[in-house]
Amino acid sequence: MSNTKYIFVTGGVTSSLGKGIIAASLAKLLQAQDFKVTIQKFDPYINVDPGTLNPYEHGECFVTDDGAETDLDLGHYERFLNVKTSQANNVTTGRIYQSVIEKERRGEFLGKTVQVIPHITNEIKERMQLLGESGEYDIVITEIGGTVGDIESLPYIESVRQLIWDLGKENALVIHLTLIPYLAAAGELKTKPTQHSVKTLMESGISADIIVCRTEHELSTELREKLALFCNVKSESIIQSIDVDTIYDVPLKMRDEGLDKVVLEKLQMTPKKPLDLKPWNVFLDKFKNPKHRIKIGLVGKYVELQDSYKSILESLIHAGAVNETEIEVVSIHSEHLEEGNVAKPLDKLHGLIVAPGFGERGIEGKISAIAHARAHKLPFFGICLGMQMAVIEYARNHVGIPKANSTEMDTDCHEAVIDLMESQKSIVKKGGTMRLGAWDCELQAESKAAAAYQKKTVSERHRHRYEFNNDFADRIFDENFIIAGTNPETGLVEIIEYNDHPWFVGVQFHPEYKSTVSDPHPLFVAFVQASLMQKAKK
Repeated sequence: MSNTKYIFVTGGVTSSLGKGIIAASLAKLLQAQDFKVTIQKFDPYINVDPGTLNPYEHGECFVTDDGAETDLDLGHYERFLNVKTSQANNVTTGRIYQSVIEKERRGEFLGKTVQVIPHITNEIKERMQLLGESGEYDIVITEIGGTVGDIESLPYIESVRQLIWDLGKENALVIHLTLIPYLAAAGELKTKPTQHSVKTLMESGISADIIVCRTEHELSTELREKLALFCNVKSESIIQSIDVDTIYDVPLKMRDEGLDKVVLEKLQMTPKKPLDLKPWNVFLDKFKNPKHRIKIGLVGKYVELQDSYKSILESLIHAGAVNETEIEVVSIHSEHLEEGNVAKPLDKLHGLIVAPGFGERGIEGKISAIAHARAHKLPFFGICLGMQMAVIEYARNHVGIPKANSTEMDTDCHEAVIDLMESQKSIVKKGGTMRLGAWDCELQAESKAAAAYQKKTVSERHRHRYEFNNDFADRIFDENFIIAGTNPETGLVEIIEYNDHPWFVGVQFHPEYKSTVSDPHPLFVAFVQASLMQKAKK
């Protein structure tokens, strides 16, 4: 029998309070005491995974090594812990029901009427314990998406209630994250919404063991005692989570509040070693005390919502800290570049990233931005669609293929330098059918990519259907525009570079998915260094 302990993180009062950040921060504190910890996210929406969701709807879709399209919170988990997640770390209601229905079709329920209790809840409990039963982890933290009281969350809350009963209180606990709103007119913090949220949780049969309170102002001792009294917990189990400048401050705030100590006490566990956050503090010190400042342009189609490019923004923070550089990210909507002078918004930049995306909207703006970066020696980093557009730009403006395009943008295009991958041509279904997960890439010696990685072969995560059309390789690539990386198994182009330039690199994969606090991605680090040199030249 597994000795794994389980922590469940629920949310109340309002959504978007940061359950994922609290879960990741607690996991970091436990990891820093030598516990093996993993985090999983259970999402109550009926999509099987977030892969088909619009970025405006749900933010970015994070991809794991094993090809799971997951919630962006898994990105936080990996960035904080430097531990890879997998298919098992993100489960949705859609996946739960899909599995139960498939079992019913196979006749596994022996003629029983299939119901939410026990069949759906049993499936949820099975998934909740899957990582723990592997024997790899001391502690599994499970974040329950949504807000307590939501209809769609009820099966998860009921499953947590059953699991706590099955496992025993010494092996499982519930952390409830709520909001303590500040009423400016009254000049005071109000506890009533939290009281009601905890009461709603109790009505489902669960007593919160620890209450983490998001707040704009310090919680007084009196207020903490009031919350403890009405919410049936000890005052030391009322944890303040005050607004901070950066999410990377949260583990330190949780340490100061003693969250990890309360958790370990309730789970009857003893730290394996003294809490050590020295590497984390070194990162934070460099991040908060930069010696340099640069402006990086981010050209994308979904820039109105920061979460659409969450991993790219966080990767720049990691690379900026290593280079002791503050990075001001200038968001540029690619459609706006189609309306007028491209040079004006780009002239004050020290580097340019052209972001991933799908569909034809804003494509010409991206191509114009890349043309400017190539002509004016502006450090350029193209990711996924950004790399594809760099190929199209070079084909049109240098090679002399004016109608070069991608069949994603123009299905009747005769000069399809970017085309649907051969393995994708017979696929009709959209969900989970792209080229996903980690694939190897062999780097060309003496390339900028090889210099950044300091390796001959790397593994990177993918999420795309379209790829460079190798039929055009001899026409497009030359001594300056080169293939710097290919997949050894398929021969597909993974990295392109333009040599007559300080730093011009495009990658078919998503390097941002593998950047963490303790291991910043080498390509982002090299790109920031090149942008610093660009500023020095200016």
